Amino acid sequence: MAVFRTFQALRPIQEKAADVAALPYDVVNREEAKKIGDENPFSFLHVDRPEMDLEPGIDLYDERVYEKARENLMEMEKKGILVQDKTSCYYIYELVRKGKTQTGIVGCASIDDYRNGVVKKHELTREDKEQDRIHHVDSCNANTGPIFLACRYPENLLKLMNEWKTSHKAVYDFTEEDEITHRVWVIDEPAVISSVKEEFAGIDSLYIADGHHRAASAVKVGLKRREQNPGYTGEEEFNYFLSVVFPYDQLCILPYNRVVRDLNGLTVKAFLAAMKFHFELMLMPGFPCKPVEKHCMGMYVDGQWYHLKAWPDVYEKKDVVGQLDVSILQEKVLSPILGIEDPRTDQRISFVGGNHKAAELAKLADETGGVAFVMYPTSMEDLMKIADESKLMPPKSTWFEPKLRSGLFIHKL
Repeated sequence: MAVFRTFQALRPIQEKAADVAALPYDVVNREEAKKIGDENPFSFLHVDRPEMDLEPGIDLYDERVYEKARENLMEMEKKGILVQDKTSCYYIYELVRKGKTQTGIVGCASIDDYRNGVVKKHELTREDKEQDRIHHVDSCNANTGPIFLACRYPENLLKLMNEWKTSHKAVYDFTEEDEITHRVWVIDEPAVISSVKEEFAGIDSLYIADGHHRAASAVKVGLKRREQNPGYTGEEEFNYFLSVVFPYDQLCILPYNRVVRDLNGLTVKAFLAAMKFHFELMLMPGFPCKPVEKHCMGMYVDGQWYHLKAWPDVYEKKDVVGQLDVSILQEKVLSPILGIEDPRTDQRISFVGGNHKAAELAKLADETGGVAFVMYPTSMEDLMKIADESKLMPPKSTWFEPKLRSGLFIHKL
């Protein structure tokens, strides 16, 4: 059963919340982070991407980068931009995108639940990315970005959350430039806190939707702190990591599209002929093709859009991972035809989140004479089934929107 507990959040004062709130560190590149930071001295990217405040070109893993992260975090607290709550609370975090609302509870998950499989994962992590976040958490002595979790919410928990929202005023309520609205409520009444904790204790599984590297890193920092403190009781903050848990059926997964920079030496004619062994191809002249059902995808090559539909024998006898469209594409196209054996490391393939338009994918493909694939989004049901079976998805299988903002809640260790 899940352990999900309250904490004393370090968070922005109300009038600075919109300025502090920032996209996750891993969805903006160095140049984008620098531009945002230069325009906004309060952006939490000064903590999560502190290289922006150092000399250009500094190695991202340089010790000075982590020192700057700690310095910037301490400075924001010293100046009163961030203030720590005096009591331990839960928080409600609501995001509204294009009229669709998702509302979850912010608290701290247990590193032991991660280790024993109550907190379930579906992706592999990379050692270099883990080490980066381990160093960052250690240096800041805090979890600075929440792990995005999902579960099957009990009805009582949904009722508790909705009743609190309707009877209390939000402490934050702002809309960002991307037209996503963010609202936060503080649950600080002991009786309600007790009820929320009890409801989570009845939940069998929490699923990592996004943030596998941050979760793995937070757990490893916690285990490291246990070694450094052999008399630990299990109640110390380093035994827990910052998370937001949403009802799985409120979440929106967009496709994670692929662009390959060349055709692996094939002519366009030969490439299309090879595709016909596993897909029904339909030319879609004049407009981008976006798939509307599973086992279909759009493809752009040489100025033309095609609709691809996998033949049933490609997926019918496969397990839940093998039936994913990203798996079909990898097994039948990327590897045997385009020579992409390891999409995690091959420099010829790029992954583009579903918040980008199909026309942008076509432009990328045209720049190098390559091919773009527009995927059908993976479902939350498939994600949870894969996690339940302790299996793994191919890399870049899901793109969640909206992205949780960093800086609204910091968990001190």
